[in-house]
Amino acid sequence: MLGHLRFVSSPADRPPASGLVAAMIDELVPLYGRIDIPQAPSATPAEMGPPGGAFLVGWEDELAVCCGGLKRLSDEACEIKRMFVVPQARGRGIAQLLLDALEDAAGGLGYSVARLDTGAKQPHAQRLYERAGYRSVADFNANPFASFWGEKQLAGSVGDS
Repeated sequence: MLGHLRFVSSPADRPPASGLVAAMIDELVPLYGRIDIPQAPSATPAEMGPPGGAFLVGWEDELAVCCGGLKRLSDEACEIKRMFVVPQARGRGIAQLLLDALEDAAGGLGYSVARLDTGAKQPHAQRLYERAGYRSVADFNANPFASFWGEKQLAGSVGDS
């Protein structure tokens, strides 16, 4: 059962966001090696901050339990990046709540499309994204670690009725 979960905008390069991002990258090292390399798509704190981006930290009571960001790809589209839920908070639906909050933030910034990716060694993430309505699309960011690229029309975007 979820306690009180709230999302707060936070600079990605300041605690607790920076610690959560570092934990996410460290967790992926055994799966893919370092993902924060020049050949990978960027996800800098500046990109995931105003005016075209956002970074959210999810708090359960007084504990930071998750984070995620988005960055501008075009006037219409953003990319969701750096989604992470701390291990002790997994299995309780927090990742879905985080994804919903990021999509809401994207809509609030005027984006009508959200894109994301994940790697073959994270099938649980791909299942989450597909259940949330992301459909498979062509590689849009040349991520050498990704095997699934997804796209979703955000609620209220053109073409929704």
